[in-house]
Amino acid sequence: MTDASTPAVRKPGEPALAALGLAAPAPDPADASPHSFPGGGRWRTEIPSCEGPEALAVVLKEASRLDVPIHRISQGSGVWMLTDAEITEMVEATAERDIELCLFTGPRGTWDIGGSTRTDSGGAGLRARGHDAVAGCVEDAVRATELGVKCLLVADEGVLWTLHRARTAGIIPADTTLKVSALVGPVNPASFAVYERLGADSVNVPSDLTLDHLTEIRRVSAAPMDMYIEAPDDLGGYVRMYEVAELIRRGAPLYLKFGLAKAPGIYPYGHHMRELTLATAKERVRRGRLALDLLARHGAGDDMAPLGTRLPGALNRFEISS
Repeated sequence: MTDASTPAVRKPGEPALAALGLAAPAPDPADASPHSFPGGGRWRTEIPSCEGPEALAVVLKEASRLDVPIHRISQGSGVWMLTDAEITEMVEATAERDIELCLFTGPRGTWDIGGSTRTDSGGAGLRARGHDAVAGCVEDAVRATELGVKCLLVADEGVLWTLHRARTAGIIPADTTLKVSALVGPVNPASFAVYERLGADSVNVPSDLTLDHLTEIRRVSAAPMDMYIEAPDDLGGYVRMYEVAELIRRGAPLYLKFGLAKAPGIYPYGHHMRELTLATAKERVRRGRLALDLLARHGAGDDMAPLGTRLPGALNRFEISS
């Protein structure tokens, strides 16, 4: 709802184009998502690829300098690439600012000995190959949550269901949230709904989904959706900055992820990649500032979820048999 002090949401270039007789059609209310985050707000922010305490410190400092609000910070190399002391330092630094910290779980196919991921088809992708890989992901989940991590990133349907069962059984805390990686993200409403039922609390959809695809998903699921506003090159390198207001309108509740195109991959991270990792961490925050400025200019920046909120609300799950 708008009033005299709140500008109406507008599309990019709208006043100038309308003056030239090139106005875009009015948005169809039927396309809009009816969903929000619990506690209010339709979008949250996420800074991804924050690979350790040093990168985290850079992100937090730059976020303060540029006034970029952050709901979630995620890491991509995995729990196993961090020491207990490093995890604890990250947990404490994010908890101090009421930011959710999300760490990736365990072995994945792209780093495994299986040859199929190195074929042109990509084979099984990031999925956990065999019992031992699933066990490694569970080991990571237990270790991370014991150290205070409250959000886990997964890239395998079996791992997702196993960790959902684990939190239901009290093996990991019941308030642990499970996030599905962009690298296995669903591309249709049926598969999105399956991930929700398997235990996902937020689902990263690929950044090449159309606006209509987002509307289709929202007709079957209210689970929070994550989306790169700027995607890394290995995920397509898409930059959808000017669509951000419409992405929110169609896809809410939506995490706006500020990735970085034209940057080398940094997974799995080590100190041999320190300078690149710190530089790209800082730039991801700046990209966030650019997107937030654009939202403000278009009159669409006022519906952010409160800082410190992290839970997804009531979601649909498959029944867990005893």
